[in-house]
Amino acid sequence: MLGGVAVHLPADRLSSRGVEERIAARSDGFAPPAGLIRRVSGVEHRHEMPDDWQASDLAVAAAQKVLAGSGTAPRDVDLLIFASASQDMVEPATAHIVAEKLGLGCPVFDVKNACNSVLNAMEIADALIAAGRYGRVLIAGGESPSRAVRWRVPDIAAFRTAFAGYTLSDAGAALLLCAADAVPGGPGILGFGAAANSRVWDVGTLPAGGSAHPRDEEYTYFRIDGDRLRDAFSALGPQVLHDTVRRLGLTWDDFAFVGLHQVSLGFLEEVRDRIGVPADRVVVTLPEHGNVASASLPLQLSVALETGRAGPGDLIALVGLGGGISLGMTVIRL
Repeated sequence: MLGGVAVHLPADRLSSRGVEERIAARSDGFAPPAGLIRRVSGVEHRHEMPDDWQASDLAVAAAQKVLAGSGTAPRDVDLLIFASASQDMVEPATAHIVAEKLGLGCPVFDVKNACNSVLNAMEIADALIAAGRYGRVLIAGGESPSRAVRWRVPDIAAFRTAFAGYTLSDAGAALLLCAADAVPGGPGILGFGAAANSRVWDVGTLPAGGSAHPRDEEYTYFRIDGDRLRDAFSALGPQVLHDTVRRLGLTWDDFAFVGLHQVSLGFLEEVRDRIGVPADRVVVTLPEHGNVASASLPLQLSVALETGRAGPGDLIALVGLGGGISLGMTVIRL
């Protein structure tokens, strides 16, 4: 069952106008069209972590909140999964760094699948708990995309390729999953669904840091073809989501809250309508917080809980869209 969820949003925020001004100040004669980022994406502000912070610090800040809120001591955590598109370094697993900062002594490992990292970690944690391996699993992630934004832009073509980075936002997220007695109609994770089309993995990349481009600075920025990415998700389609809902004997009207990964307002509305999710079940966080990558669904769930949009006994669904590309869904009774 879900024992808690928490997010950490850095206090420093940058407006879309501020993004455009920063690009103009650091570029050689290029300036983005005024207001374009906000008009295209719907993002008004995004969060930036302090210069001396790392992805692990964002994860730790969120994890401390969820442990305190659930009354869980570090010694009572049986497994830590660091789930994030971002990481502190290639080696070792960032989970070790998070564990050291939290004072944990349990086994740890990383899970990475772009913006679906948290969803995948939830599925793994649920399976391990069901197998009796662990009783309490802490999932923590830190998204630090501000470190991979291209600010020096030579021309409009480079700006277009780097555009998605200007909508991204730093954030930490944490969830606690706990073993619970199986009670019909009781709280717990009811099911998962997932699909992928890996033939289009190259539509969105951050190439640096691996064996392909270990040192070339040109590859340290996000490169995303927004049109191809949209087309790829459209071609993959929402069938796996409908199949998951049907398999559980539910309809979209049964959910008090449906979290949808939020990339842009236009794409959010398109996805929501195509799936058939009622508009009043969605919590929109994108304008004020930007695209926080894999922290997006925990952020929306936290807002839903804090505002009374969802509560004990309610059914909720978390629907993720990730580069690579992948589509995922988790159904939970709170």
